[in-house]
Amino acid sequence: MSKNDSISMSVIRRLPRYYRFLSELDEQGVERISSTRLAEIMRATASQVRQDLNCFGGFGQQGYGYSVSQLRREIQHILGLDNQYKAILIGAGNFGTAVALHLNFGNLGFELIGCFETDKNKVGETLGNILVRSEEEMERFCENNHVDAAFLFIPRQNVESTLDRLYRMGIKNYWNFSHYDITARYPDAVVENVHLSDNLMTLCYRMTNKSD
Repeated sequence: MSKNDSISMSVIRRLPRYYRFLSELDEQGVERISSTRLAEIMRATASQVRQDLNCFGGFGQQGYGYSVSQLRREIQHILGLDNQYKAILIGAGNFGTAVALHLNFGNLGFELIGCFETDKNKVGETLGNILVRSEEEMERFCENNHVDAAFLFIPRQNVESTLDRLYRMGIKNYWNFSHYDITARYPDAVVENVHLSDNLMTLCYRMTNKSD
């Protein structure tokens, strides 16, 4: 077990927020920041900030704080954003298309190299510089290109057969918008599930229960 295996997911899920805020500060020309100020931005406590960052090593100095640019680079490395993992997108519907066109994958650790769709009317279109291919071409494409991850924008009922094909090709990392429980079928898969409806229902709850 590596040291990072013992770090809680709650800490890991805060890292992108650290990275985002530090990137904004770096763009503003801020050179140093204290744990107290960083905590204010994160809406956390200074103690939590120090504990989070200490999980990965000591980045600050007593009385000096943190170098914004250095800490940003350290978190970029911890997150693996410099790896540029090769990814394919499955499902070029409205949602998948919007994500493919508007998300800057290069800044987020990935390179989108392929897109696949069952709708014949969409095959042959381009999303930016990515050609939409028939899902029948997926195996051949993956044989000819190293693929690290798949982004799934397909209906839940269509996931199982597609997932089996991807897994047989050795693709075990998924960004999953399908609401299908991938790890129940393949426990060794690395999955990030996105449930927009859950997020919206949480907003609804908070609005309903906010204090006046």
